[in-house]
Amino acid sequence: MKQLTLAVRTIAEEKNLPEETVLSVIEQAIAAAWRRDNGTREQLVRANLNINSGAAVVSVVKTVVEDVENDINQISLEDAKKLDAAAEIDGEVTVETHNVTTFGRVAAQTAKQVILQRLREAEREVVLAEFEDKIGTVVIGTVQRVEPRVVRIELGKAVGIMPQSEQIPGEYYGVGRRIKVYIKDIEREGRGPQLILSRGNEEFVRFLFNQEVPEMETGAVEIKAIAREAGRRTKLAVASALPGVDPVGTFVGGHGARVQAVMNEIGEQEKIDIIPFEEDVAGFIANAMSPAEVISVTVNEEEKRATVYVSEDQQSIAIGRAGQNVRLASRLTGYELDIEAKTAVKSEPKPRKNIEDSLMSVVEEVAE
Repeated sequence: MKQLTLAVRTIAEEKNLPEETVLSVIEQAIAAAWRRDNGTREQLVRANLNINSGAAVVSVVKTVVEDVENDINQISLEDAKKLDAAAEIDGEVTVETHNVTTFGRVAAQTAKQVILQRLREAEREVVLAEFEDKIGTVVIGTVQRVEPRVVRIELGKAVGIMPQSEQIPGEYYGVGRRIKVYIKDIEREGRGPQLILSRGNEEFVRFLFNQEVPEMETGAVEIKAIAREAGRRTKLAVASALPGVDPVGTFVGGHGARVQAVMNEIGEQEKIDIIPFEEDVAGFIANAMSPAEVISVTVNEEEKRATVYVSEDQQSIAIGRAGQNVRLASRLTGYELDIEAKTAVKSEPKPRKNIEDSLMSVVEEVAE
């Protein structure tokens, strides 16, 4: 116990962790070790280590319940009142305490494993705390390791993971390659905190355009909506806040330089459709169906559904390969879209007059 007490400050300095965090980790280890030597795995055990005296006290705790189903970690209110007059349902009471001075060999090994694991988690938590304010931004990282369902990317002190669902299908991730990644979230469930990275979500494309289109910073133009199937196609609805400014041309850039810069990052195989946003739902849906030419659109506002009418030769373009075009247009606009082919109404040809009738009409006009 005295060795553990002395180790608190040393570990805190070496790992750059608060003493309170290290003390908590060691107390968890003491509780786990005592439970290994003296208790059962289901017991709720808490330890308290006095860093001044080096004394450690272990408490076995039970939850107060109305009906006891498991007497290892539950206690009835009646029995709990005998131990603590202030006990209440769903509260906790200490049923026994033990002074700890030493451990057996196996228990000591258990304590060591717990300390190492908890310290790693605490270190990772401190490092990831630095990225809290970077969520929603794009940073440059180095591919550290490629696994079957995840790519590990080093970002300075931290290592983030890019799950398969956040990758661009078909993209090659070579170890040592430097790539841009979008910091999506910090996940704190499971085996400790994890930095979740992405290259396949819509916000990655939004951020790339934000870097290429300075007019977005000034508010002259904006992206109203994005729908993306990474590695295949992206649709952007863009609008201008200033009269006379062409939002589509602004995002495309001179000779297509701006959109090409984004495509260079996400891969040439992914096509980008930039369409003008309209407040009129029917007009917006018609634009979203690009590159298909739309005859008309009928909208059902209540059901959030619309029927798009196209000519027969445009139907396959409107639907797209495996339904991709209509699927992305639906996500972009927020409406369920039905595509229907509409046969163009042909005007009746005027009957041709024969030559004799024509000549006679001319002669009659001259005579008059």
